[in-house]
Amino acid sequence: MYQHILVPVDLNENGFCDQAVALAVWHAQRSGGIIHLLNVLPGIHMAMVSSYFPKDAARKMMQDTQLKLREFATTHIPEGVQHVETVSEGKPWSTIVDHARQVKADLIIMPSHQRTKVDKLMLGSVAAKVVENAPGQILVLKPPGC
Repeated sequence: MYQHILVPVDLNENGFCDQAVALAVWHAQRSGGIIHLLNVLPGIHMAMVSSYFPKDAARKMMQDTQLKLREFATTHIPEGVQHVETVSEGKPWSTIVDHARQVKADLIIMPSHQRTKVDKLMLGSVAAKVVENAPGQILVLKPPGC
């Protein structure tokens, strides 16, 4: 049914993205679809941010994140399930939406963080902005206990 399944992965949130990937694997195995894992690094090349780090820190951060995402994929996606790992940079919600359009995602499985009402008011919710702006079907997984 779904040919391109996008799963945004936050490698800093242990134990929750794996549930989204498990669901993506289930769908991919039944439809022969491809899983697109995406990790978004916040604007590390922005002038204001990059001026605080050594010159090759952004490159090193990108390489380290690519390695971690590859290890995550190896651990959570069984052999025989097609997948692609991408590390990108930018504002999380808009980068996810742009990537969904680029890979023609027909399903996004989005883990949602548990945020307080104040956090949502001040920062907004990445999941809510993705739901509002992304193409295709979107499944938002809430953390256990919500």
